[in-house]
Amino acid sequence: MKVEPDDFEKERERLNRLVLSYAGKNIKRFFALDSSVYREGALDRKTKELLGLVASLTLRCDDCVRYHLSQCRELGITDEELEEAMAVALVVGGSIVIPHLRRAFEFWTLLEEGE
Repeated sequence: MKVEPDDFEKERERLNRLVLSYAGKNIKRFFALDSSVYREGALDRKTKELLGLVASLTLRCDDCVRYHLSQCRELGITDEELEEAMAVALVVGGSIVIPHLRRAFEFWTLLEEGE
């Protein structure tokens, strides 16, 4: 199913607001930890987003893949950098990753078209 980047972002924001409206301190702490892990540190943000993308592909989480692709686009990751990271995910995850790889490249193309 084709997912438009703007629709994905709006739905993600809406659902995050819903989760946080119910969230206690443990869920809020996890959300805060997730945000802080991707900040600039010993590794730059581009590297961290590519790592997140590889993990998301191997864990087969399409929402996570789309999120990391959006972040990668904002950080200026090139098509070549993206393809190399996706190749790592494919080697680590095996052929089960291929359907997610297809959708990831489709979403990346949609992000490019939206610029």
